Amino acid sequence: MFQLIKRRLIAGLLAIVPIALTFWILRFLFRFLDSFTAPILKNIGLEIPGLGIILTLLIIFLLGLFITNVLGRTIFNWGEKILAKLPLVNTIYNAVKQITNAFSGKSMKDFKQVIFIQYPRKGLWTMCFVTNQSKNEFGDEFYHVFVPTTPNPTSGVFVVIPKKDAIHPDISVEEGLKSIISGGILDAGTSLSTKLPNIDK
Repeated sequence: MFQLIKRRLIAGLLAIVPIALTFWILRFLFRFLDSFTAPILKNIGLEIPGLGIILTLLIIFLLGLFITNVLGRTIFNWGEKILAKLPLVNTIYNAVKQITNAFSGKSMKDFKQVIFIQYPRKGLWTMCFVTNQSKNEFGDEFYHVFVPTTPNPTSGVFVVIPKKDAIHPDISVEEGLKSIISGGILDAGTSLSTKLPNIDK
């Protein structure tokens, strides 16, 4: 009886936690965006609920317009160089930037396709991304691949492998990134192991 109640409680928690976290994040963002410009609105005598969010989004939009032109980008890069020289600040900033880049899709533009290779040793299959291709003087074809780490796919190692040693699963770059970021929890809707060959053959 106790085990049944325990299972039901766990099932209920697993169901409510994602919903609760979603509402908590939305509530946090709402309050943050609304309070971001609250001092400005208070000084001019405006206290309309939700107006702070609109004003904050407008400022973010204008900032986006600014940093996408030559002058803005130059100033932004200059500011990044200053942050890179500050102890502790540069560590936090670089970590946050890598995570945001991973979710923004910037990494996907450099990745051409997903492949599996036996790395770091034979018998261990690793998902990686093709970034380029080349040939040697004998006509042998090679893949230039980026082997990402989990859960941050913006760091990893660069490897050059013979093209014939790669396995080509039917997985998009986006699906591959989701699988790596989740540590394999999200496996592109099907078991990744079914896409791998028998290594004894």
